[in-house]
Amino acid sequence: MTTPPMGPPSADPVGDEDGSVLPLVLGYAVLAIALILVCANATSLYLSQKRLDALADAAALAAADGFALTIEDGTPHVRLEQDRMREQAQAVVDAIPGEATLASVTSSDDVSVRVVVSGSWAPPVFAPFVPDGVPLSATATVRNALD
Repeated sequence: MTTPPMGPPSADPVGDEDGSVLPLVLGYAVLAIALILVCANATSLYLSQKRLDALADAAALAAADGFALTIEDGTPHVRLEQDRMREQAQAVVDAIPGEATLASVTSSDDVSVRVVVSGSWAPPVFAPFVPDGVPLSATATVRNALD
């Protein structure tokens, strides 16, 4: 029985696996960075929509104050006035910093107010998978009532 010679291991180029994990690590690192960028932009988009929703709510509440109180046969009635509604809502939109605009203020029954506020979102962090801008819109409805 013969024993193999002792010495350094042979340098077999086929069995050499040095550095084979590096491409996997780089691939996962790129994937993780892309995921972080997309999540940061998605969070920014969500918060922008929530801010616009809150602005629409505030503008609708202010517009609901644009009413005239009339008394007919001893009973008070609220009647919304288009010009006063728009002025009140526009004042709220102008007071809030940002690029939001008042798209419409309507009243279908002279008791409720529907306000539409529009704006746009741009990604705060560059990511090639995210659109450059997204138009946003928020609608709020408020109803006046005398109890």
